[in-house]
Amino acid sequence: MKKNTIIIGTGAYIPPNIVRNADFCQERFYTEKQEPFTVENKEIIQKFYEITGIQERRYLDDDMKNSDMATEAAIEAIKDAGIDKETLDYIIVAHNFGDIKKNTIQTNILPSLASRVKYRLEINNPNCIAYDLIFGCPGWVQALIHAKSFIDSGLANRILVIGSESLSRVLDMHDRDSMIYSDGAGAVILEGIHSPDKKGILGHAAQSNTLNEAYYLYLGQSFMKDSDPAIRYIKMNGRKIYNYALTNVPVAMQKCLENSGVHIDEVKKVFIHQANEKMDEAMILRFYKLFGQDEPPQYIMPMSIHKLGNSSVATVPTLFHLVKTGQLENHVLNEGDVVLFASVGAGMNINAVAYKL
Repeated sequence: MKKNTIIIGTGAYIPPNIVRNADFCQERFYTEKQEPFTVENKEIIQKFYEITGIQERRYLDDDMKNSDMATEAAIEAIKDAGIDKETLDYIIVAHNFGDIKKNTIQTNILPSLASRVKYRLEINNPNCIAYDLIFGCPGWVQALIHAKSFIDSGLANRILVIGSESLSRVLDMHDRDSMIYSDGAGAVILEGIHSPDKKGILGHAAQSNTLNEAYYLYLGQSFMKDSDPAIRYIKMNGRKIYNYALTNVPVAMQKCLENSGVHIDEVKKVFIHQANEKMDEAMILRFYKLFGQDEPPQYIMPMSIHKLGNSSVATVPTLFHLVKTGQLENHVLNEGDVVLFASVGAGMNINAVAYKL
């Protein structure tokens, strides 16, 4: 009897602090050449909304850190799964910037975030291995691939996988791209379950492209003139990322389906990294065109970016949790549904996982 890798619990932490687009009206935006924009902020913000679809985003409380959000999401996932936390074999935390205190820009990953989460959960079991995974925004999806490998090999049977990020702590508020980013955490419990039915993680695909693409996302100096050159903030080449994602992500999703033996018509939902509304819509359209279909099915792609922004590794698990728990209008999941998880981000990395409920 086959052992399937099944999601038995989900959780998320969505910070309570809502930051709306209008809140950026008082910021001073500069170009990459450190020159002020010649148009008013209201026009910049409106164009930003038209491209990204983002109306508001969430920032964590001043006294919280990334690992705190990860722990909250983990607590909810453990409760949802109804398991004893001491039975966890692995804790994998996907992130990119570690813990950063408010009003600082120094990352802190000593100890690892996974170790901090295990400590906060008060897990005594020394055989519960805790480690971090840094893979850009696709980190949580890649952690699913790690977990399946551990379960398939017999190295583990129950794994906590978390995606958590506090991007508000690495923002250059003089860069209009800062409006994209947000904070949050999502988590799942995966378990190896013997079943005659083929379900759980069916297959996956992943790639890292670095020859020309490694620095599409990077840490760079503030766009404000005379800023401290020693302090670095998250920066991106939006146009190159858009073109890279549009070219590569649909192909990775197609490859994932081929590896899984799943027909496109079996897919009920596609959970894509919430980076940019227009980019996600373009990727899903191109994905279906690869299968000779001019339009994707209605309600195939849930979206949370409008209200939650781009929280990096947290977007996909948070979105899945919202749909699974019936918190997203027009979206439901039923037993037997096939869904796709897909992401793209710094590296540049892409991946996809096919999953059957």
